[in-house]
Amino acid sequence: MTVAQSLLDRLDDPTLLCTNAFIGGEHVSKGADGAHFAVHNPANGEVLAELPDLGAEAVNTAVDSAYEAQRAWAATTGTHKSDTLKVWHRLWVENADDLATIMTAEQGKPLAEAKGEVLYGASFLEWYSEEAKRIYGDTIPGHREDTRILVLKEPVGVVGAITPWNFPNAMIARKVAPALATGCAMVAKPAAETPLSTLALAVLAERAGLPMELFSVVTASRGAPIGDAMTSNPRVAKITFTGSTEVGRQLMRQGADQIKKLGLELGGNAPFIVFEDADIDAAVQGALQSKYRNAGQTCVCTNRIYVQSGIVKEFTKALATAVAEMQVGDGFGENVDIGPLINEASVQKVSEHIEDAVVRGGTVETGGETHSAGPLFFKPTVISGATDDMLIAHEETFGPVAPIFTFDNEAEVIERANDSEFGLAGYFFSRDVARVFRVAEGLKTGMIGVNTGLISTAVAPFGGVKQSGIGREGSRYGAEDYLNIKYVCLGGIT
Repeated sequence: MTVAQSLLDRLDDPTLLCTNAFIGGEHVSKGADGAHFAVHNPANGEVLAELPDLGAEAVNTAVDSAYEAQRAWAATTGTHKSDTLKVWHRLWVENADDLATIMTAEQGKPLAEAKGEVLYGASFLEWYSEEAKRIYGDTIPGHREDTRILVLKEPVGVVGAITPWNFPNAMIARKVAPALATGCAMVAKPAAETPLSTLALAVLAERAGLPMELFSVVTASRGAPIGDAMTSNPRVAKITFTGSTEVGRQLMRQGADQIKKLGLELGGNAPFIVFEDADIDAAVQGALQSKYRNAGQTCVCTNRIYVQSGIVKEFTKALATAVAEMQVGDGFGENVDIGPLINEASVQKVSEHIEDAVVRGGTVETGGETHSAGPLFFKPTVISGATDDMLIAHEETFGPVAPIFTFDNEAEVIERANDSEFGLAGYFFSRDVARVFRVAEGLKTGMIGVNTGLISTAVAPFGGVKQSGIGREGSRYGAEDYLNIKYVCLGGIT
């Protein structure tokens, strides 16, 4: 298979640039019909590698192997699982620079940001390596004198995972770490745009001594056939998916016939509220962190900024000034803050949202157009005078555009912030302790950032409400999503 010499030359360990899929413990270099697909660098269009384009047959083979291997893995001690994950974690961290390089090449984000994601992903392995020894059940006082009640926690079995392109390291980490820690096996399908990061992690898992029947990586140019195969296979007990709400709905429909257990982390439309009593400088920094990370291509990134009327001019000026100083360019360049968008469709959607906002009375304070660095680069943008009838108020932009809305009072802004089908994340800035509790309780989202724009961590439950999904990732709550509860009633004890 073709690999880009330019990328190989950047790697300390070129063997991490893997072009084989991992199916049931075997390295697979081509599909049944020899089909393959190309992975491109979004910054310059270069072909980085060609990978086997697999389908349902590969999924079923991987699931069959996982089904057999999972039972043996579940029977091992928590300490054994923990030790294996710890070795994988160590290799993950030791190779962080190469993993970040691969990610920047295929996804586009700045190299420093990519390394931050790699270490964030590794933190899930570390966390769940410790939790592997703490999968506890319960005892419950019996309902009769001659009975005792036990509650056991057992792994669900084989898990099908489908991950997106925006965080190709972290998204698989958040799924595979709790799955393995609880005794499950996983068949993963990474996004066609960014499969190289997941394959590099599979290489390290194999080196760590993980039985690779437990972690298959199916490469494919199209997600639908893989999703169909996972949801229709009776040996797949759970589907975990991060991506669009539309695809999440489809997976729910497909899984309904077999009552699959589902974990869905879907779209967002995060409100970011700045009250008059806020620290404006801190709020600007929080907006920069939340809105422009990964060029705005994150599910929890700010999509609607609401600023109280008394400070809206001051905040807008400060944010626009800071955004205008951000550097756009190839993720391998020095001091780059914003890399390319993932594809032409993303650029088109960003442009459409800006055009619609301007037609409806918004003002572009900075940015608002593509960047000279290339066709997929877009200048980070701030729009003032945003109104609730704009597309940007209701649709997830998934790009570096910050619209600023004005509000007058707390009750009003809570109602407007909640006026969305989504409920993933929300943010607000205030120094009023009573308001902090009122607003945190009033916002209908699964996660809230108070006086911070960064909320993701392995130790806290990540997930949303409404049409932003079901289930949680991270923390001990994330482990529960990979476990079944079994009630055992012991009678005849006299």
